[in-house]
Amino acid sequence: MNRFALLSLYRSLTRHRLYAALNIGGLAVGIAVFLVLGLYVRFETSFEKWLPRHDGIYVVQTVWNLPGSPVNGAYPNTMGGLLDQLREDFPGIVGTRIRGGENGGSVVRGGVATAEDVAQVDAAFFRVFDLPMARGDGRNALASPTNALISQSVARKYFGTTNPVGQTLTVATDAQTSYQIAGVFRDLPTTSDLRLSILIPLPRTPPSENWFHWGSTSLQTFLRLDTPAAARAFSQTMPSFVNRRGLADLGKNAWDTQRIAVLPIDQLHLEPTGSQSASRKITVVTLGLVGLLTLIIAVVNYVNLATARAGLRAREVAMRKVLGADRATLVRQFLGEAVLTVIVAGLTGLILAELGLPLVNAAGGLSLSIPYALVVPVLAVLAVVVGIVAGFYPAAVLSRFPAAAVLASARSPGGGRAGTRTREALVVLQFALAIAFMIGTTVLVAQTRHVRQSNLGFKREGLLVLLSMRDSLVDITQRRAVIAAIRDLSGVTSVAVGNTAVGGSGEDNSDNVPLPGVAGPGPSLRWSIVGPAFFRVYGTRLLAGRVFDEAHRADDDLSRAKGAPLAIVINRRAVAVLGFRSPEDAVGKTVGGDRPRTIVGVVDDMRFSSPREPNSAAYYIYYREPERTSTAVASIRFAGDPRAMLDAVRKVWQRTVPQVPFAADTADTRLNAFYETDDRATRVFGIGAALAVLIGCVGLWGLASFNTARRIREIGIRKALGASSADIVMLLVGQFLRPVLIANVIAWPLAFVAMRTWLAGFDDRIALSPLYFVGASLLALGIAVLTVLGQSLRASRATPAWALRHD
Repeated sequence: MNRFALLSLYRSLTRHRLYAALNIGGLAVGIAVFLVLGLYVRFETSFEKWLPRHDGIYVVQTVWNLPGSPVNGAYPNTMGGLLDQLREDFPGIVGTRIRGGENGGSVVRGGVATAEDVAQVDAAFFRVFDLPMARGDGRNALASPTNALISQSVARKYFGTTNPVGQTLTVATDAQTSYQIAGVFRDLPTTSDLRLSILIPLPRTPPSENWFHWGSTSLQTFLRLDTPAAARAFSQTMPSFVNRRGLADLGKNAWDTQRIAVLPIDQLHLEPTGSQSASRKITVVTLGLVGLLTLIIAVVNYVNLATARAGLRAREVAMRKVLGADRATLVRQFLGEAVLTVIVAGLTGLILAELGLPLVNAAGGLSLSIPYALVVPVLAVLAVVVGIVAGFYPAAVLSRFPAAAVLASARSPGGGRAGTRTREALVVLQFALAIAFMIGTTVLVAQTRHVRQSNLGFKREGLLVLLSMRDSLVDITQRRAVIAAIRDLSGVTSVAVGNTAVGGSGEDNSDNVPLPGVAGPGPSLRWSIVGPAFFRVYGTRLLAGRVFDEAHRADDDLSRAKGAPLAIVINRRAVAVLGFRSPEDAVGKTVGGDRPRTIVGVVDDMRFSSPREPNSAAYYIYYREPERTSTAVASIRFAGDPRAMLDAVRKVWQRTVPQVPFAADTADTRLNAFYETDDRATRVFGIGAALAVLIGCVGLWGLASFNTARRIREIGIRKALGASSADIVMLLVGQFLRPVLIANVIAWPLAFVAMRTWLAGFDDRIALSPLYFVGASLLALGIAVLTVLGQSLRASRATPAWALRHD
C-alpha cells in the first residue's frame, strides 16, 4: 500500500467514526474473547508437558470390569507391589511409584504438625521424573532411606535464606522420622496435577498387608516407555501377566475382572476417572469452541458491515479506475486496508484481553496470564489471515463496480439483491451462533443450580466432617478422646463415626451380593461402615424397617455370633437392584449366599460424591465402635455459626492430637468442591456468550443504520402515499427480524446436540425442556427489536418533503 491508500483509509475511518468504532470494536472484542479462551484451552491442555521427556512417561491404570459394579472404569492407581512384579517379569523396565502427594504427610516442629505434600517414591524416581534441581543431585539422593528432597517453597518456609542441604527435617507419614535434606528441587508449575513438596524414600518393608494383593489400590505407578510403539508392545503383554499374577486373588481369567492399561501422563489431567464422565475434557472443548465461534461472529460482523458500507466508496473506486487503477490494484489496496484494520482491532483486542483477564481469572478461579512472546506472533498471523478472509469479499465487491455506471448514477450502488441476501445470510449465521450460546448458557445455569439445590438425601446445613481421625498416627485412645471432647462442645447436638462421609472419605468399597434362587455372583453394591447415630446425624429418611441401634446388640458386626447373618441397612436404589418390589418387601429378607446378610431397614439414597458420579446401590454395616477402624471419620451435627464451630473443633484437635494436622470442613464446603468445575465453566461460558451476543447486536445495529439511511427516499414516498409512522416501523423491524427468526432453524439443533451431550455427564440432571429454546429465541428477538427500533423510529419520523430531497 502507498501513502495515498493509507491516507484514503485514514479519511474513511475518521469521516465515519461510528462505523469505524463498531467495526473495529466488534472485531476487537471477538479477538479478545478468542485470546482469553485460547489461553484457557492452552492452560488445560499443557498439564505435565513441562516435564523433561514427558512424552515417554505413562501412568499405569487399574481398569475394573465387574458385572454391574458402580466402581467400573479406569483409575490412575495400582496396588503397591505392582512395580515389583513388573520388574520380576520384565527385567530392565524403568518405573517409579508415588505414595501420598497432596497433604500426604506433615512436618513436625516443636510437637506441632503442619500438613505438606509429602510423597514416598522409589530410588529410581529421577529416571522417570527428571525434576529440575535448585540444589544438590536428585538422581542419587533417594538411594539412602534417611535422605529427603524438598521444594524451594518448603526450603524457604522452614529454613529461610539458609542452605537447607545437610540439615534435618522431621516428617510424619506412617511414622515420625527425621530425614537429612539432600537437595532442593524447583517448585512444580501450576500446570501440574502432581502435588510434591517433600520427597522421601518408600519404606523397604511393605507398609500395608495388601501391598501385593490384586484388587487393592494404594499408590500411583509410572513407567518410562520411550515410544508409543513400546507402550503398545507393553500393553499387549498385560493380559497374560494379569492372568498369571492375579490368579490367587482374582481367580482364573483375572484379566476379565481387572485390567492394566497405560496412559500418557499429559492426557491424565483431562481423562475421566472411573465411572465419571469426561466433564473437564468437554468443558475445555466447549470453551475452546466458544472462543473460536466468537471470533467467527466478529469476522462475519466485520464482513457484513464492510460489505454494507462498500457502496459509499463506489465513486472513489470509479475515480481510481478512471485514473488507471486496475482491479488487482484495487483488491490489493482494500485487502491491505482490511489487514491494517484487523491489526488495529488486534491491538485493541490485546488491550481488552489484558484488562479483562483479572475478571476472567476471578470468575473462573484461574491464574491465566498473557505470554506475549507467543501471543504477539499468533496475533500477527491472525491479523493477516482474518484480514484477508474478512476483507476479500468487500474487496471483490468494490473492485468490480463499473466506473462509467457509478459516475453516471445519482446514487452509489449498494450491491443489489445479491448483496442484500449475502448480508442477511451473514446476520442469520451471527444470530444462529448467538442464540445457541444463549440456550447453552441457560441450560448450564439451570443445571448447576439444580445440582446445588437438589435433595441429596440428608441435611447439609449444620454438618461438619472431621477427616484428621483417619491419619495413621492417631491411635484409638486419641480418637475416643477427640470424639468425647467434641460431644461436650456447646452447639454440638450429635456425633457419628464411620468410614464414609459427605464429600468422600477416601474409602470406596464394593462387593457382589448373591441372591437366593438366582445363579451367578449377584449384583455389585457399595458398602460402608457406620457407627451409632450415623443416620440421625445425617437426618436420613427411613423408608421401611429400622436403623441400627443399641437395643439390637447383634447388629454389631464385630460381636455377632459366628455364622449368624450380618445385619445391614440398604438404600432405596438397592431395593430394585436386589430384586425387591418395595422397601417393605425387602425388610427381613436374607441375601448374600455363603456370607448371609439380613436386611433390617431401608433408607433414602444419600449423595456424598460428585453429581457426575452415578449414585449407586449401597448397604451399610454397623460397628458399635467404628473408631477402631483406621479409616474412621467423624460427622458432627451442630447448631450455630459454622466458623465458630470449626474453630472450636480445631482447638479440641490441636489440644488432643497436636502431632497430626487438623483437617475438617463443613458439608457445604466439601460439596462445593464438586460443583466448582462446572460453576467455573458456566461463568466463563456465560461471559463468552454475552460478548458474542453483543458483537451480533453491534453488527445488526450497524446494518440497520446503513440500510435505513439508504431507504430514506423510499420511506418518504411511502409516507406521501399515506403510510403512518407505525407502518414504517413495522416494515423496517419486520425485515430485520426475518434473518433472526431463520437463525433459530440453525441454532436449535446445534444447541440441542451440544447440551444433550453435556448433560449426559450428570447422574442427576434436568430435562432439556423446550422452554430453554423458546426463551432464548424470544430473548434474541427482543434484543434484535431493541437494536433496530431506534433506527426505525428515527426514520419513520422524517417528514416526506425532507426525505424526498434526501440523497
